[in-house]
Amino acid sequence: MTFFCKYVRYHIKTLIMLALFFIIFVVTFLLYHLPMGAVIYPSMLCFIIALVIFTFGFSRAKAKHNCLTEIKQLTAAMIAEMPNIKTVDDEDYQEIIEILKREILEADNIANKSYNDMIDYYTMWVHQIKTPIASMRLTLQNEDTEMSRKLSSDLFRIEQYVEMVLAFLRLDSDFSDYVFKEHSLDKLIKQSVKRFSSEFIGKKIRLEYEPINEAVITDDKWFTFVIEQILSNSLKYTREGSIKIYFTGQKNLCIKDSGIGIAPEDLPRIFDKGYTGCNGRYDKKASGIGLYLCKRVCHKLGIEITVESELDKGTVIRLNLEQYKI
Repeated sequence: MTFFCKYVRYHIKTLIMLALFFIIFVVTFLLYHLPMGAVIYPSMLCFIIALVIFTFGFSRAKAKHNCLTEIKQLTAAMIAEMPNIKTVDDEDYQEIIEILKREILEADNIANKSYNDMIDYYTMWVHQIKTPIASMRLTLQNEDTEMSRKLSSDLFRIEQYVEMVLAFLRLDSDFSDYVFKEHSLDKLIKQSVKRFSSEFIGKKIRLEYEPINEAVITDDKWFTFVIEQILSNSLKYTREGSIKIYFTGQKNLCIKDSGIGIAPEDLPRIFDKGYTGCNGRYDKKASGIGLYLCKRVCHKLGIEITVESELDKGTVIRLNLEQYKI
């Protein structure tokens, strides 16, 4: 609905009242058998005056509406001044708005302080928990038994969950620790694969990988985080077979597994936070956070991430690196 229609609708009572007065005026002249000129000329004069008043009122209302429309695009903190006060209602409304504005700013300050306190606490917790993890890993390195290998695998999972917590906290923080520079894609992939060497050996999963002579401009820490999350999922849902890492001519880095696959009805939602789908029923400990974080991080890095999958035939995750072409 246009502003003109809204303006007419809000002033319909006044317009009806003016029309009623005009009719009374005309009827009264006619009942007294006055000449038509005496009826037409005053009627036209009244109509012109009413039209001028209506146009003036509409123009003022339109200007006020445009000003408020611009203000609606601003946050509470950015609103410096309101339109000029024209009526008592305007003054009352602006006082109410100022009160609400102060309350919103105060609530935002409290929320930001609480959020920053929470970020500081969990960041400290993540760094503190890494110390006993490192200590346990050093202890387990001196043993080579089935139990020590099982504990090392579980410890590696704990490390991954800690990294996920840290990544989750940093994604929406006010600062950015992204450092973009040129890296060897092979080096980043080998760095990620190396961390999962014991997982590949323990599950007897074959790795198919040939060197990729490509360079990319990215943040190595966050890029390897994405690769490791994808590898973690592939290993988690692959009982036997292989995981293949390869590069296509369309600048797609692909990670393909021969795992249980993803149900068609789950594919559209696998990047949603907390969504586990059919695989979540297979792995009772699935959090539904890994791929969500991958999507968020890829967005920060400017990477398009897509997934193709069939049940019992495996999954292919593609990272489009076309924008990183040097």
